[in-house]
Amino acid sequence: MKRIFSSLFIIGLLFSLLPTFKVEAATEKDLLNIAKSHIGVPYLTGGTTPKGFDCSGFLVYVFNKIGVSVPRTAAEQATVGKSVDKSALQPGDLVFFKNTVSGKSGVTHSGIYTGDNSFISATSSKGIAIVSLDNTYWAPKYAGAKRISYSASNSTTFSDIDKDFFAKEAIQQLNVQQVIQGFEDGTFRPNESVTREQAAAIINRVLKRKSASLYSYKDVATSSRFASDIAAIKELGVINGFEDGTFRPKETMTRAQMAIIVQNAFKLDKKITYSASSIMYSDVPPSYRAYNAIMIMKKIDTTSGFQTKVYRTGDDATRAFFSAAIYNAINS
Repeated sequence: MKRIFSSLFIIGLLFSLLPTFKVEAATEKDLLNIAKSHIGVPYLTGGTTPKGFDCSGFLVYVFNKIGVSVPRTAAEQATVGKSVDKSALQPGDLVFFKNTVSGKSGVTHSGIYTGDNSFISATSSKGIAIVSLDNTYWAPKYAGAKRISYSASNSTTFSDIDKDFFAKEAIQQLNVQQVIQGFEDGTFRPNESVTREQAAAIINRVLKRKSASLYSYKDVATSSRFASDIAAIKELGVINGFEDGTFRPKETMTRAQMAIIVQNAFKLDKKITYSASSIMYSDVPPSYRAYNAIMIMKKIDTTSGFQTKVYRTGDDATRAFFSAAIYNAINS
């Protein structure tokens, strides 16, 4: 069996190729045992826990149990690893299917090959189940397979991120998706503050907006490595500039600003509802300008990082909390 890792980069630099690494046979057996132990768990749209899984969420959960991070969606999962012919499938390979969701084309379903021409995945009819690749529904929708590879010298664990760190899963997932990553010395530096230009770049790596022009604000040179991201985010109305026509790219971002930006980027105010009486921070009154965005941050949180009594609106947004906020928004 094989696992995945994405190479580190300093934020703002271009991404490099994804290196790969090999897993021992025992890990492959563990992977399949973990997957099979959840047979019968019901299907749940957006589900990533044993309470309920969707197809890609099931793979994220199972691989995470053996210390491997894979992208969150089936389409993204199909972009990693080495392509494998159907005739050469091995247990543990990822298998993909297209056009399984009404109105959506391309890869929309993923599973794990179990051997004997079968695969295990989260199905809407039976929950987690093992099904034959020759099944009359799945056979015509088969879209290919990938073998995730591993290099023993690499790891998705950063030297300064403990196994129990609240944002570990968020950081790992975004690292695999090349949204926010670490530094050349193997650290993530979770407590470093995020600047406005970094925030623009990170969010645009999720939204993938191509700007019509590199010009955006008078203090952002078109030659800046963040110029296209800042211009794109401006066009989307995610991060606004100031009345004097500046963006102030090097300024750090507060936690209140982070909440507003994440809400804008993912249109969470149109998707998430909450009961104000059940989601409270003692330092965020209903009259506060970012009240709605901050309440949403707590509502969608699955990392525990935002489950506190105070929000600390004026504190700098750190790389760890920004990662958690983006991760929560993607999975909401």
